[in-house]
Amino acid sequence: MVKKMNEELLEVNNLTTSFKIDGQYYQAIDDLSINLKHDEVLAIVGESGCGKSTLATSIIGLHDSNSTKMTGSITYKGKNILNLPDKQMDDVRGNEIGMIFQDPLAALNPLMRIGDQIKEGLDIHTDLNEEQKQARVLELLDQVGIPNPKRVAHQFPHQLSGGMRQRVIIAIAIACKPEVIIADEPTTALDVTIQAQILDLLHAIQDENHAGIILITHDLGVVAETADRVAVMYAGQIVEIGSVQQIFENPKHPYTRSLLRSMPQVGDDDDLYVIDGMVPSLKQMPKTGCRFSSRVSWVDPESHEENPTMHEVEPGHSVRCTCYQTFKFKDEVKEGER
Repeated sequence: MVKKMNEELLEVNNLTTSFKIDGQYYQAIDDLSINLKHDEVLAIVGESGCGKSTLATSIIGLHDSNSTKMTGSITYKGKNILNLPDKQMDDVRGNEIGMIFQDPLAALNPLMRIGDQIKEGLDIHTDLNEEQKQARVLELLDQVGIPNPKRVAHQFPHQLSGGMRQRVIIAIAIACKPEVIIADEPTTALDVTIQAQILDLLHAIQDENHAGIILITHDLGVVAETADRVAVMYAGQIVEIGSVQQIFENPKHPYTRSLLRSMPQVGDDDDLYVIDGMVPSLKQMPKTGCRFSSRVSWVDPESHEENPTMHEVEPGHSVRCTCYQTFKFKDEVKEGER
């Protein structure tokens, strides 16, 4: 049966993930809600330190319960998988939900051959015999565009280039044909040509399996070409969410607008826009108010909500905090308006 894009696949509702630091818990993800459908690419964008990777590892259940608290719900195909017992989560992780990690060299075992690392998921999640597993390993290596799969299957990670290692990580993630693929910065540190090949590969895999993809990235150019919807993340919260067209053509939140303005433009001789300040650390996270307000200090404090909530500005397009209604960049504000 062909799945349709409007079918709900994954729902994250009111997720809060807190890490224990010096005996106290600090929120890295704060009351976050997103959803993902079949055949959809949902991009999560934001600066480093915004909580994007924490969201990914929260969904796939990679946090130590002794030092992490998680509340809310993560519903996969109607079942809440948040805080599942380890054995039950093992049946989901790598089988139903696959993860493409940001750093393939760190994610791969340096002491295991490539073929054995790909086969590991098949050993756990399938009833294939040894011959079938070996054939599937070669099929996967070929599918991700690696030449001479038999030779590569017997090699170790250090013998491969960065682009090849990234393809191996993708092969591991899709080995069991998961319906959700989380890609955490899958094109980081790769040259432009290899980036394009990796993104084309993800789309081909999605078309074959009707998977939903959560694409975590800071590259807005990749988002514009690849995603269906975009969730803009700042300081552990979603500050704006909408279709690619809505976000790029009608951005509302000052953080979204700042991100877009900081993108280099072809033929633009002006200095590149730089966002003042930096993302607050977990220990310095504001308790109330718009978390981006300190980085747009020229904006009237009265325009920020004390407890910002999401406001729908058009169907499918929501933004956090009413400050979007009056926001102007510093160089857009006339002297008399300050």
